[in-house]
Amino acid sequence: MEADAVRDRTLFWCSASDMADPIRIGMIGCGGNARGHMNALRGLEAARIVAVCDLKEDLANQMAEGVVGEEGDGLRPDVYADPRRLLERDDLDAVWISVPVFCHGELELDVIDRGLPFLVEKPVARTMEIARQVESAVEAKGVMTCVGYQLRYMSGAQAAKAELDGKRVNLAAGQYWSGSGRGYKNAWPLQMDKSGGQLCEQATHTFDMMRYLIGEVATVSCRAASRVLHEIDCPDVTVTTLEFECGALGSMTTTWAFDPADWSEANVLHILYDDKLLQWRTDKATLRACCETKALEAAGCGIDEVFVEAIRTGDRSLVLSDYGDAVRTLAISLAANDSFADEGRVVDVSCY
Repeated sequence: MEADAVRDRTLFWCSASDMADPIRIGMIGCGGNARGHMNALRGLEAARIVAVCDLKEDLANQMAEGVVGEEGDGLRPDVYADPRRLLERDDLDAVWISVPVFCHGELELDVIDRGLPFLVEKPVARTMEIARQVESAVEAKGVMTCVGYQLRYMSGAQAAKAELDGKRVNLAAGQYWSGSGRGYKNAWPLQMDKSGGQLCEQATHTFDMMRYLIGEVATVSCRAASRVLHEIDCPDVTVTTLEFECGALGSMTTTWAFDPADWSEANVLHILYDDKLLQWRTDKATLRACCETKALEAAGCGIDEVFVEAIRTGDRSLVLSDYGDAVRTLAISLAANDSFADEGRVVDVSCY
């Protein structure tokens, strides 16, 4: 969907008071990312969180209290420790799934079996085998899906998308530099078998923006090293080269051994086309041309807001990254992982 379409459809949410019944949502997973979704949904008249679930009941109860809010103006959702119990409810219109990478698969299949639309956090799986299994089930059942690549919906991404429409991109350089490897300590993101490392767990956002703004990636080659965080089995620096199907070349550099308090160098893209340089960060896009720099502007909408509207209207075109699309982003991360495991060999992404 083009940036103009996103801008035009922002008027949908101005008429929330005209809606008969809110979309009733069950939330599976009540950790960090889920809190952001909860806060967004709580502010929508068109949505109501009716049930929350986490294996850690204290997190589920905290989420339920968050829905109620400090002012006590929200209705407390029911709390579950078993997602199967939550899915037994007959009043759900949709499910939000926010679980660690290694937990994906069975949960999605259970939700699909119920025929419920669902939003699931990225990356969609730890392996392509699981991702393809879920993708096939989605297609067979025809359920509406949305994957948490929320950066696509923000104003900077929409402005960059509009600017690059029809342009011939020459070169793209992306980076995801963070200190989360220091901040996570011994948590599951630092375990390669559970998270897939930084390329899969974090830099997937930047790979996804490369796909969204430039097009599909044909091949990747990656080298990796452990320079600082020797106590974990994931590399702490990587350099990936990419060849896009359009012929453009790209690079991605990552580290999670940077300053844990500084996120300003995560999710950054420099895109060269014609004689111009487009710079994208999560909160803005700027264009440098003829020795001048100007901000690019466009409207943006929150991913939760958009998916609620898509469910309410049945308009799947509102969703900028459905499950099948997100599987193609996952393939880039997994191909890069396989490349550095094989001393940087060139890997054909289409084989995944």
